[in-house]
Amino acid sequence: MTVAVDLRLAQISVDDKLQAMELLWADLSRNPEQLASPAWHGEVLRSRRELVRQGQASFQSWDAAIGELRAELR
Repeated sequence: MTVAVDLRLAQISVDDKLQAMELLWADLSRNPEQLASPAWHGEVLRSRRELVRQGQASFQSWDAAIGELRAELR
């Protein structure tokens, strides 16, 4: 089934686009069992965890990351 959606992205502000992405992700994540992650996601996570374990990287909260992105886009 193909659904055509005309969002007129050029006419939507960056803030509205980000809000739409957040709403879409919130909806998709309500049923995580329906979202299969590709194998390379696990490989990237293992690699990043190892960097954190070695003290070469650190994690940041989702809220902090979103806040930084919004600040950069303003």
